[in-house]
Amino acid sequence: MAKNILCSLLAVLLVSVSAWPEEAKTYDIVIVGGNPGGIMAAIASARQGKTSVILERSSHIGGLPANGLGATDIATRGATTGLFAEFTSRVLAYYVDKYGENSPQVKTCSDGFHFEPSVASLVYGEMLAECADKVTVLTMRQFDAESENICMKDDRIEYIRILNRVTGETEVYQGRIFIDATYEGDLGAAAGVPFRVGRESKDEFNEPGAGRTYEYWKSLPAAGSTGEADNAVQAYNYRVCLTDDPAQRVNIEKPASYNREDYVSLIEDVWTGRNTWKEMREVTDEMLQENRKRIASGGKTAIPGDSWGIMKLVSLTALPNRKTDANNQHGAFLSTDLPEENWPWPTSSWEWRDRFAKRLRDYTLGLFWFAQHDSMLPVHFREEVLKWGLSKGEYKDNGYFPRQVYVREGRRFEGVYFFTATDALPVAPGKRPPLHRNSITASHYALDSHAARKREQGRVHLDGFISYPTRPYTVPYGVILPPNVDNLLLPVPVSGSHVGFSTLRMEPCWMALGQAAGVAASLAIDDKCKVRNVDIAALQAALVKEKATLIYYTDLTPDSPDFAMVQYLGLKGYLSGWEARLEEPVSRDDLDLWNALSANKLNVRLGETKRVDVLRQIYNAYLSDKTK
Repeated sequence: MAKNILCSLLAVLLVSVSAWPEEAKTYDIVIVGGNPGGIMAAIASARQGKTSVILERSSHIGGLPANGLGATDIATRGATTGLFAEFTSRVLAYYVDKYGENSPQVKTCSDGFHFEPSVASLVYGEMLAECADKVTVLTMRQFDAESENICMKDDRIEYIRILNRVTGETEVYQGRIFIDATYEGDLGAAAGVPFRVGRESKDEFNEPGAGRTYEYWKSLPAAGSTGEADNAVQAYNYRVCLTDDPAQRVNIEKPASYNREDYVSLIEDVWTGRNTWKEMREVTDEMLQENRKRIASGGKTAIPGDSWGIMKLVSLTALPNRKTDANNQHGAFLSTDLPEENWPWPTSSWEWRDRFAKRLRDYTLGLFWFAQHDSMLPVHFREEVLKWGLSKGEYKDNGYFPRQVYVREGRRFEGVYFFTATDALPVAPGKRPPLHRNSITASHYALDSHAARKREQGRVHLDGFISYPTRPYTVPYGVILPPNVDNLLLPVPVSGSHVGFSTLRMEPCWMALGQAAGVAASLAIDDKCKVRNVDIAALQAALVKEKATLIYYTDLTPDSPDFAMVQYLGLKGYLSGWEARLEEPVSRDDLDLWNALSANKLNVRLGETKRVDVLRQIYNAYLSDKTK
């Protein structure tokens, strides 16, 4: 009732008081957030004939891949395809066309999965340009998660209010469907979708690594791990593009706000070789002191798991043209992550977020400067770090530094389906995770969270730093569906626990979920239905037609003539293993299972008839039934 009253009042203001400076701009779909999830939603809906607008707060679209995350986070490359695979294939084509197929750039780009930030921006721009008649991209458009910036009626968003950061004026956008593609979940929160921030307890879902957890990196929980819930948010950082190429290296300068105390703990870690890898369980105090003597005499560290020079500060993945994706060093107590200080980010104003972004930038540059110049560090360690600097080929308008904070986790909504670790873990050794028959993408990455707290005395690592292996899993439509808003989809701030979200939060999965959101929005418009009532079969068919993988098989690619059939029957339980084995003969187990699942009695010659021939019979029967 209160929201309806507010909507009416805002409508009056719009007409009589000119609180809204312009008439509403209307599109089929309004997308808040120009990261890869939002971009793919726009492209997918354009291919379905729908118009959309992307409202991006910064001056550049592309999200993290365009801001340093050039080493694509995916464990099984064939698990996520569709528009994401189109993106990587275009990246590869760029390097082949520009440098030649046998060039070092093509080799380093790793089939398009490793790329320079500027190339990611270029490819996203090209993909959007091809549907420019349907997609409008507007940068410097800020949505603030306040009730006055959204008008709702009968559980639907009518329009939203956006700040034009260039003119300072307010703009109004009206759509039939809205998509929240922000890393923070600002639009969903303003619409009243329930959400969580922080970590669930170990008791709530019995997830590995849940709650307060300390462990040597990639090991088992150590002393102090209580599994208790809290409001801690995993750390953010910048994915910095570093280079050791003197021709393109930009020296790192000391930030004006430099605070040496932020970094002094690194001194002892360098001298002793202390790190957070599980090999440290075998390291004695005597070994640490011997390492100090070794370094003092001009040698390098000899402690198992320890790194030297720049690798003590960050982990590096090679990108083309002698650039790198510099991420947090997981084996270190001090790196580019800045735990604790980011906790307010998910629900804070943009004014607060901008202050933290500046603090994080200065902290990161200060870390490199400290390691290159502080006299308490070994001279030969500093000399190694001094070989590295920022790349002059990236972010020329931003001091060669990334423009966007890596927001690993913001609000997590409580949607129609709540994704937990169980959804990504095998039901038994060698088996698949639970099968979601309403899957909108397959995906695969570890349960992976960065630290939630800074260094604590006596702990083997920072609280919350975890990584647990998973197997390729299916993602249900319900994770992007709010339970209480009829025309909103949430492909980036998806529904899940902290640990469950930690595997969904990778850009390939977000791109796939964005694609699914774009198709689902289009179907909802065509069928004049609520997004939660979209025909799942039609949604899946449209995604498969665009070569999206909904269930992963090791011996099948989207280019197979039987891809659609295997996707359809796989989700119905006909192919429970990891291989489709289409050319193998039908076994007794196959026949028993397929007869149990199929409405039609199957007559085959065991040991002779190929599986593919019987599966085609079943599939064609399903298609025939649908047309009756």
